[in-house]
Amino acid sequence: MQLHEIKVRHKNKKSKRVGRGGKKGTYSSRGMKGQKSRAGRKFQPAIRQLIKRYPKLRGYRLHSIAQDFAIINIGKLEEKFQSGEQVSPKSLAEKRIIRKRKGKLPAVKILSKGELTKKLMISDCEVSLSAKEKIEKAGGQIKLQSKK
Repeated sequence: MQLHEIKVRHKNKKSKRVGRGGKKGTYSSRGMKGQKSRAGRKFQPAIRQLIKRYPKLRGYRLHSIAQDFAIINIGKLEEKFQSGEQVSPKSLAEKRIIRKRKGKLPAVKILSKGELTKKLMISDCEVSLSAKEKIEKAGGQIKLQSKK
């Protein structure tokens, strides 16, 4: 058997032609006059300018990925905590320094604004380099954040 000898088992079904009179109704479900009832109609979306401009916004795909930190300075820790206490998102929420967001504790980042003289144990928090130096200089320890 050759390729040119193969016969089609099912013939192509022709699509229904709408809007050309006959027994299908005068308007053929297109309603009455106007652009929508015409053949070959083309509509531009109402928000066309926004749609065209959208990809040009810088980093528009990355907003959902960005981690939203609750930012706390060392000066605040100096005020609210005693020497030797544990600092974690849970203890910060108990002391009402941070609040839950959408029912969950946010990720915490500690920055170096202010001075620290107390020995604090920090866990499950991100820490900036300058804040890390100040905490270690005061005799505190930093546990790396556990991966969830």
